[in-house]
Amino acid sequence: MLISFVKSLRSLLPAFVSIEKCNSYDFCLRINDSSKIQEVILFLRDHENCLFKMVIDMLSIDYPVAENRFQIIYNLLSIKYNIRLQVVGDVPELYSLKSIVKLHNSANWLEREIFDMHGIFFSDHPDLRRILTDYGFEGFPLRKDFPLSGYVETRYDDSQKRVVTEFIELTQEYRNFDFRNPWIN
Repeated sequence: MLISFVKSLRSLLPAFVSIEKCNSYDFCLRINDSSKIQEVILFLRDHENCLFKMVIDMLSIDYPVAENRFQIIYNLLSIKYNIRLQVVGDVPELYSLKSIVKLHNSANWLEREIFDMHGIFFSDHPDLRRILTDYGFEGFPLRKDFPLSGYVETRYDDSQKRVVTEFIELTQEYRNFDFRNPWIN
């Protein structure tokens, strides 16, 4: 069943798509032209031999030295045929992907998370704003070039009885490590 599905998928999809085996039961559909991702996902959702009606997950991977810095992966599920498929596309750093929220409502928060963590912009998204970091946050925390310590520290100050935000200053040679648990007196 799975082999016949892959053969039919190869014959139905155009030349800018290649199909690879991810593991013993999943297949990976690699899109060579990232501007065609929305069209391919629409085809996979509506064609009678596919019917991938669910977006289970979306993720992005940062390859800072690659020509196309990001790789975006859509994990799709066809309930009718009980088949999972990964749709993989390479995305340049300053490129705007077409949103698939109009095709799959479940992609709304997934695209917002990718935008918030990696900075990949999705055009035609109905509500593309930060979802995990604060509105004034600068940078994208899951990029490889983001500093590990961040830029600011937010903490509660007992003397001022409020939450304060301060810029981080680390002097590596003179750091004091206090291994005591702050929650236990």
